[in-house]
Amino acid sequence: MKKKNLLLIVYLSLAVLIMYACSTDDIDELDPGETEQAETEDPEVPEDTGDTEDDDLNPNSQTVSYENAVLIAFSTSGATVTNPFENNGVTVENNNGHIAITSTLAETELNYVLSGIIADGSVKIYGEKKFGLILNGVGITNPTGAAINVQNKKKCTVTLVDKTNNRLIDGSTYTYTDGEDMKATFFSEGNVVVEGNGSLEIRGKNKHALATDGALTMTAGTINIKEAASDGIHTNDEITISGGTLSVRSVGDGIQSESTESPVSITGGDITIVTTGEKGHAIKTEHNVEIESTGTIDITTYGAASKGIKPTGDATIRKGSITINTAGNAIWDTSELDISSAAGVKCDGNFLMEDGTLTILSTGKGGKGINADGTLIINGGTVTVTTTGDQYVYNSSNDTAAKAIKSDGNLTINGGTVKIRTSKTEAEGLESKATLTITGGEVDIEAYDDAINATTHIQIDGGNIYCNSTTNDAIDSNGTLTVTGGVIIAAGATQPESGFDCDNSRFTITGGTLIGIGGDTSTPTANYCTQRSLIFNSSTSNIQYVRIETTSGGKEVLTFKLPKTYSSRMTMLFSSANLAASTGYTIYTGGSISGGTNFHGLYTNATYTKGSSAGTFTTGSAAGAVTTVGTSQGGGGGR
Repeated sequence: MKKKNLLLIVYLSLAVLIMYACSTDDIDELDPGETEQAETEDPEVPEDTGDTEDDDLNPNSQTVSYENAVLIAFSTSGATVTNPFENNGVTVENNNGHIAITSTLAETELNYVLSGIIADGSVKIYGEKKFGLILNGVGITNPTGAAINVQNKKKCTVTLVDKTNNRLIDGSTYTYTDGEDMKATFFSEGNVVVEGNGSLEIRGKNKHALATDGALTMTAGTINIKEAASDGIHTNDEITISGGTLSVRSVGDGIQSESTESPVSITGGDITIVTTGEKGHAIKTEHNVEIESTGTIDITTYGAASKGIKPTGDATIRKGSITINTAGNAIWDTSELDISSAAGVKCDGNFLMEDGTLTILSTGKGGKGINADGTLIINGGTVTVTTTGDQYVYNSSNDTAAKAIKSDGNLTINGGTVKIRTSKTEAEGLESKATLTITGGEVDIEAYDDAINATTHIQIDGGNIYCNSTTNDAIDSNGTLTVTGGVIIAAGATQPESGFDCDNSRFTITGGTLIGIGGDTSTPTANYCTQRSLIFNSSTSNIQYVRIETTSGGKEVLTFKLPKTYSSRMTMLFSSANLAASTGYTIYTGGSISGGTNFHGLYTNATYTKGSSAGTFTTGSAAGAVTTVGTSQGGGGGR
């Protein structure tokens, strides 16, 4: 009986607890459009899985027919050569599977067809006429040199025969021939074009995997560079990729062009690059990088100071889906006597984004997202940059912090979507060492240090902008600041930091909706403004909601949920075309908001339940009048 009574008590207690938990009478509901802000860990670059072992090669050679063909069939015992031009200008030397082809034909375009597997062999080609190289299921390993060495300086068209699997492996040390270059598993003195829908695996144990002293064009096929002691692909002239699938794993650069006149151009294909060495850049060129691709580009760099895209000239993205992860820390570069940081994109010239998606994660100390020495322009597309690395300190005079997007020249956002997250010491969001201009687009920044910073001037003419700094100003101009349009939510840190800060320089407002919160604010320069502003200083802690409406009639001017609260005091700068001349307004704090839609707390068409009155004010008659409610704690600027 006692057991039954005890169970009954337990059941009743549980029922009461459940009823209490389900009750909504005393629990605030989330406003529509809001989500709970759960703590999240910083994202990480996946660990390097390392090299993968080679499976047994199934060459799957096909029955093919080519005009003017010289056939070379490898086997465990050497190679069999079929040469119909033996007495007509083409000689083939066969030294136990090491093949040397010499053509003196000036009018005939030959096709060299390779098949079969050999563990100690090679192919070397001499001639003065362009030719075709047909890989019809061939596996060549050369322990003492290149697997394929093209000494012919004319164009070599490589066809990966459909459904075939091909593999080239060199040795870690080479035996050289005087007067001949040989710097890759597949090396050519002339231009190389890759086509066909077969596959090719390459291991470069000595230096590069695929190299040419000319240009490289890839239109189709699958190339998997599984290993490169130096660069995966290295050329002296331009690189063009318009199709196919390319995978590269290298210690040095993934793709490098030494051309100072022609770009690395990517218009199609799916590209995956992993680099592991110090300053192992994924795509490097002495000229420009141009991407207008229908495919994808996936880059991961693990080495210190390694960059995803590194042109000496400009970087232009017009289309494509690009993902870049960098994990390396910054280093002190002894040759440059300066700090060199890892970066998703580092261009010595200008950066231009027209369309597409660019997603960058940088986790190393001092890592950068996009870093341009020239101008930086975003006209469209989606750019997402996250940095999680801490500050890199070499000594007391040399250090660098992580930055999401930075330019030494002017930085301009005309459209598209820009999302930035930084989380460690002095890590800024969007920075220009000159003038920073926003005319449109969606900008969403949460930064540890300044969310937006410029040395000379900040100009905002449009767009929807949200910026939130953990420890500093949300928008900080070391010079002047002008706003003519757009919707701006700027949340700075506690006093003396601000939502809007331009030191004591001119602060002009002629349009737009501005809400800046923080411990302080710069004051709009009334003589230069054509839109009224309010500075609301409050010593009330943890204000969550602010409502401003006309004292007579209760017409809404502002309904706002702060993106964060302040434990001591808070200063809000508010400017809007809705602030009419010589009109009385009441400020409410607290209360609740339901319904409607919001942009980072700025509500429209919502229902506000009034909290406490925090003061009243009457706007001035002048178009640029600035009204202050409450007592400022100093600071300010732009007066």
